[in-house]
Amino acid sequence: MRTLIASSLAAAALAAGCATTGGLAPAAAPSATAESASEASTGAKAPDFTLRDTEGRDVRLSDFAGKVVLIDFWATWCEPCKAAMPHLQELYAKYADKGFVILGVSMDGPETMAYVGPTLSPYGITFPVLLDEETRVTQLLNPKRAAPMQIYIDRQGRIAGTRSGYNEGDDAFVEADVARLIEQP
Repeated sequence: MRTLIASSLAAAALAAGCATTGGLAPAAAPSATAESASEASTGAKAPDFTLRDTEGRDVRLSDFAGKVVLIDFWATWCEPCKAAMPHLQELYAKYADKGFVILGVSMDGPETMAYVGPTLSPYGITFPVLLDEETRVTQLLNPKRAAPMQIYIDRQGRIAGTRSGYNEGDDAFVEADVARLIEQP
């Protein structure tokens, strides 16, 4: 019971709103902040992983080799995550033909996994949404379970930076980070 209450309080705190931290450095060399996930080290090779998408297909990070990838950790109970979704969809639509992909990674557990599809439906999401039911990828790249949490991966498969939280207006910073990565060889 204490675990359930603690988990509920933690979820409520995250859903109430997250401060935004991270992104790419203004210069060509990206950097992460101290708040970044411990395993998502800037400059490190992004670890490959496989998760099922909402259609039941296996999707590997390595399927997108040579592309700029934004991994967006989110959950159905996270209001800032849902607020960011329309902006992420716009970003994906704008840059997909330039070698950019978003992988939405749902951190929902078995008790809320059924809400993933209905939560996304109003936003018309067309980028791949992956289900991390066993939290393997979340533990690897986002061990603090920040939500939302984004990891930028460059065309060479290196982690270029991270961003956690979402506030109105952050979409401009995210787009600038993505555009900078797309311009790099």
